[in-house]
Amino acid sequence: MVTVLTWLRLGGYALGAFGSLLVFVEFFTQPNYVSFDADLKSYTIDMSPREVTEHTWLGRVGALLVAVAFLLEFVALFLAEFTAI
Repeated sequence: MVTVLTWLRLGGYALGAFGSLLVFVEFFTQPNYVSFDADLKSYTIDMSPREVTEHTWLGRVGALLVAVAFLLEFVALFLAEFTAI
């Protein structure tokens, strides 16, 4: 049972790290309604409230992976407690 617990913990760590990386990349993406004009060296914002997306799929998948990582850690913790009895 120790190997299963170890694999659950390592899987949780890996998913959490990859999900955190995706959320990190999400924070630094330029929104689709912001454009940069190199000639004028200025940004322009052209948006309609219906077209604006707050989050991309990259961030959503990353947040889901972080949540699954916490779930795996939680399950591994309870399995460790119940097998120790």
